[in-house]
Amino acid sequence: MDTKPQPVLGFWRVWGIVVGLMIGSGVFMLPTVLAPYGWIGVASWLVTGTGTLALAFALGALAKRIPKTGGPYAYTRAGFGDFAGFLMAWGYWVSVWVASAAIAVAFVGYAGVFVPAITESPAMAICVGVAVIWALSVLNARSIKDSTTFGLVASILKVVPLVLLATIGFLGVSGTTYDTMVVPEGSPMAALATAGALAMWAFVGFEAGTIPAGDIREPEKTIPRALIAGVGLTVVLYFLVTVAVFGLVPSDQLMQSTSPLADAATVLMGPVGAAFVAIVALIATASALNCNILAVGQMPMAAALDGLFPQAFGQTTKSGTPAVGFYIGAILSSAALAMNYVKGLVGAFEFLILLSTLTTVVPLSFSAGAAWLFAAGDATLSRGQRLKDGLIAAAGFLYTLWAIAGSGTEAVYWGFLLLMVGVPVYADMRAKANAAQADNTEVKAE
Repeated sequence: MDTKPQPVLGFWRVWGIVVGLMIGSGVFMLPTVLAPYGWIGVASWLVTGTGTLALAFALGALAKRIPKTGGPYAYTRAGFGDFAGFLMAWGYWVSVWVASAAIAVAFVGYAGVFVPAITESPAMAICVGVAVIWALSVLNARSIKDSTTFGLVASILKVVPLVLLATIGFLGVSGTTYDTMVVPEGSPMAALATAGALAMWAFVGFEAGTIPAGDIREPEKTIPRALIAGVGLTVVLYFLVTVAVFGLVPSDQLMQSTSPLADAATVLMGPVGAAFVAIVALIATASALNCNILAVGQMPMAAALDGLFPQAFGQTTKSGTPAVGFYIGAILSSAALAMNYVKGLVGAFEFLILLSTLTTVVPLSFSAGAAWLFAAGDATLSRGQRLKDGLIAAAGFLYTLWAIAGSGTEAVYWGFLLLMVGVPVYADMRAKANAAQADNTEVKAE
């Protein structure tokens, strides 16, 4: 019989999960992806940051109300029932193993700073990416305490250098470099929506701090504090770093870069700066991948324990980790990484982040809807508090719709198909559960 260990995660470890996943591949790769959008790309950080803060407040309110393992899945199920809960668990599970592949791509890009042959050879790039996915999957399967310790230490190690780049970096910016920024063709609002969907990749992941609630001490207090502290820091840091990079690296060079922050550091400090930033980026992407893999196992485990996911995902080791879920996720992430490398490193990264962002934003949309529902119907809250919570949840919900619209037809197409693949799984599980219930009823009647 499995025994559940006592909760081991306090504020700083949960903060480490939030920051560890948010400050990962996004800030280190997205300057390249956003370069074709020029100043609209910079503006997208502000819009996305504001929307993410609204979502963080909404999920924080839900964590106080529903301090259960599963995060967005648990909140959706509480608000809209089993089927909606299952679809969001399925969609989020898809998003996190796809995200693991995308983060591994970013890790490979910065590893290429030290060993150029890695990025020059697709086969070698795939091998390195798969190796880091499996190494961190094994770490998570071993112990949540070990995993979160690594995440916290890595989060601290990567935040400090980024703060330096976000401040000292402005000493080297040039007005002529800003003049090279691209002005996108077509509608500025359409460009802002697309850039915002890309920028959202750098913010998704904050919700991972809500998922292991069963392992968090006083989750109803710890989770909201860690969410707001982590998201607030990240919004400011992202904006300053992006503006600095755009002023250090010419736009045509930035759009072709596989390690944009290393290129920016080269302008400031030469090859030593590039090597330093590349090391920080490797730590950051490994940290983000570690936190993401934590969600790969924890989310389906919560649904499996509720009877809404295959029971194999609910099996735990002596240390309480869902090892089977971690290893299944590693297999799928490795496959996604290999299949998408035909697009090239930057192309693979851009498609994977759009797909992962979409399949993450949909569960966040349902969570914001649940927060809206609970705020409106909670008679224990004052009228003013209900209005405040409802407006924040509504703002978060509208922001998710905007992000979905900007994801593009290809990502929406594949995201919808991946979501619908889960319907037969749910139907099969419900049929078996109904049959088992009918058998039990007959036995009792006899």
